[in-house]
Amino acid sequence: MLSDLKRIIDQISRDRGFDKTLLIEAIEEAVQSAARKKFGSRRDIEVRYNEEYGEVEVFQFRIVVEEAEDEQTEIGLEQAKRLDPEVQLGDELGEKMENITDLGRIAAQSAKQVIIHRMKDAEKEVIYDMFKDRIGEVVSGIVQRFERGNMVVNLGRTDAILPKDQQIPKRSFKQGDRIRAYLKEVRQTSRDSQLVLSRTCDEFLAKLFQMEVPEISEGIVRVMGVSREPGFRAKIAVSSSESDVDPVGACVGMKGSRVQNVVQELQGERIDIVTWSPDPAKYVYNALAPAHVSMVRADEEANSLLVVVPNDQLSLAIGRQGQNVRLASKLIGWRIDVKSEQRYANLSDPGYNSLLKLQGMDEALADQLFAKGITSAEQLGARSVEELVVFRAIDEKFALALIAEAKTAPAVEVVEDEKEDEKTAQESPAAEVVAGKETVAENETAETDDSEVETGDDSGFNAEGEDSRNG
Repeated sequence: MLSDLKRIIDQISRDRGFDKTLLIEAIEEAVQSAARKKFGSRRDIEVRYNEEYGEVEVFQFRIVVEEAEDEQTEIGLEQAKRLDPEVQLGDELGEKMENITDLGRIAAQSAKQVIIHRMKDAEKEVIYDMFKDRIGEVVSGIVQRFERGNMVVNLGRTDAILPKDQQIPKRSFKQGDRIRAYLKEVRQTSRDSQLVLSRTCDEFLAKLFQMEVPEISEGIVRVMGVSREPGFRAKIAVSSSESDVDPVGACVGMKGSRVQNVVQELQGERIDIVTWSPDPAKYVYNALAPAHVSMVRADEEANSLLVVVPNDQLSLAIGRQGQNVRLASKLIGWRIDVKSEQRYANLSDPGYNSLLKLQGMDEALADQLFAKGITSAEQLGARSVEELVVFRAIDEKFALALIAEAKTAPAVEVVEDEKEDEKTAQESPAAEVVAGKETVAENETAETDDSEVETGDDSGFNAEGEDSRNG
């Protein structure tokens, strides 16, 4: 059984990458466990691996007494002297045990379990040491199998797990497909897979561009931010440290080759590449591309941006179900409220604001009233119930309440100079309004890929994709 042990240890340590010491310790522990099951658990047994002969030696230690009563822990003086003539009463005498190869079925099974357990622990340690410094890299493997929605990926030396919530939705792989993913976590001890992958994290997109764009790997172009809705759309902001290198053009590549390689890896996810700017107002111009922006009002204390766009650009700026503005908000890290020029003009009108102050009134209803010539609370108070119930959002009870409240509302004082200022602001080029100061800013339209642009409806939305008509 043990004659080929040295060769087996050398082969396993070489093939699995184990330290031979770990294997030897596992074998010694296993044989000690088996010997105690065979010869008694109270024996003081010591196991040593003799590397010179390639065999395991088992020694038992017993106390020398006059007459042994417990054979497991004691040895009689007469028997002890046959082993060592110089032994004395009370000495601890070690004796090599023979015929340890025949340890019995149960003891041998126990030894096998110990060795398997220790080898698994050693394997985990080897895997951890091998991958702990590769966290944050893109790894490649073969789809092995599926377990409760999770994908098991073979990386060659070991398996990794791609959890269901880290897989791109509505995109399928089958067994045997080659797949690339971001190494998100390496666990030192785990009952499941030690390696956790991701294809939905923002870092995966950034790493793919680094692999495709030499200027990024060389440090000339930097990825400044990424926002994704995996499987649908993503935005990536880039900047250049050299004035003669266009960061967007470098990422797009000749005829879009570089960005298309990334799009194919992500199985059709649309990617907008925008130019980064330290100025939030200029940054949002680029981030909302392909929509054009007329004006931005920034509130630095609240980290929020009010963005005004042409009436026909509102749905483009918002995107389908608020996706475009939501991704732009995540990219910049500021809350974005998008309004059309018409709605912004309405909000600047004193009469319109007097309507909004009425209880139960919201922007949508105020827009309807304003469009029908009811341009202030004073005018609303002069209307009849019959004239108001034609509006879908107003019933007879609500109409009576609105009219009653409107009659008590203070009259609106229109200052002609203020109205002229608002008109001038709307007719001027894109104006950045920060901390109460208006300055003309160039509208930097970011380049995007050639994908078809998705649009939403014509309502106002904030960065969370919620209706912003209520202010």
